[in-house]
Amino acid sequence: MQLDEPALDDLVTGATILAAGGGGDPYLGKLMARLAIREHGPVSLLDVAEIPDDARVAFVAGMGAPSVVVEKLPRASEIVAALETLEQHVGYRFTHVAPAEAGGLNAVIPVTAAALRGIPMLDADGMGRAFPTLDLVTPALYGASTTPMSLVDEHGNRLVITAESNDWADRIARAAMITSGCVMMSALYPMTGAQAKQWLVRGALSLASRLGKVVRTARAEHTSPVDAVVAERGGARLFDGKVVGVERATEGGWTVGEAVVQGLDAFAGQEFRLGFRNEYLVGRRDGRIVATTPDLLMALERETGAPIPAEELRYGYRIAVIGLPCDDRWRTEAGLRASGPRRFGYDVDFTPVETAADTAVNEGVAR
Repeated sequence: MQLDEPALDDLVTGATILAAGGGGDPYLGKLMARLAIREHGPVSLLDVAEIPDDARVAFVAGMGAPSVVVEKLPRASEIVAALETLEQHVGYRFTHVAPAEAGGLNAVIPVTAAALRGIPMLDADGMGRAFPTLDLVTPALYGASTTPMSLVDEHGNRLVITAESNDWADRIARAAMITSGCVMMSALYPMTGAQAKQWLVRGALSLASRLGKVVRTARAEHTSPVDAVVAERGGARLFDGKVVGVERATEGGWTVGEAVVQGLDAFAGQEFRLGFRNEYLVGRRDGRIVATTPDLLMALERETGAPIPAEELRYGYRIAVIGLPCDDRWRTEAGLRASGPRRFGYDVDFTPVETAADTAVNEGVAR
């Protein structure tokens, strides 16, 4: 598959859905990627099965608060500098890049790196969605180390971190990022082709492109884009309503808060609360948990299916809240320990979206 300018539109729409409310605005990444493709040509998107075992792969990603990124745009030169800085440390050049997360801005940032460097990008990622910390990637479930990792900021500062644990890597990197103004570019999790084949979520970007396409097609055919997304990925339409309140703040480099949604149509008289830390993490309908991380929760505009990130949700928006299943590895004991609701301070058990779908049917709620 070749990523050219037209392909970016579907990819960005789907990546925003898979971002689960976080990941940063991929439209900004699309602008950078579009310019890079115009100047250097389309980017080859490869299945991990196509690469040699001795390939050298790294994630290329932005790190920061989504609410800050929309006002403090990264530059293509910072993305390439992050990759080059890590190469100087490890002593070899990377042959392929991959997104750390298939959701949001970080799904598109590697496109710019690949175009400018003339190397392929993998149709795979380390999450199958977006998550707010560096250790929440599938390679970490196999014992992979976040470090060495590089960080580059707008001021020209370049930093390489080596840490004794992934938790320490995240703490140190986040402290540097906050000091720099809550936005930095990074290259991290260096791995071989053989490791990429075992560790990564295959087909993540193809899925994003398909989700973007079904939204576009549903709009053209005047059918429900929301239902089309749920049908394509499997999951549940959890709620329809009007946003009547949003509490949001930037804390510790994260966008944190909760949205309150008042039910419409079949959900009239009900209330839905959507908690987030960069990403939407927990959904409660009338006080009862209906779905949680690591499954994906997302707010879509009811009529157009346009995904709405947590930092953009506002009073008066009429939305449909959907739940999509995560990669199976996040549902293992180790995966839930790393990415379940308790990891983010919610003292509740993981509730899969399939349970929410069954509940909706049993209660006679329209989906």
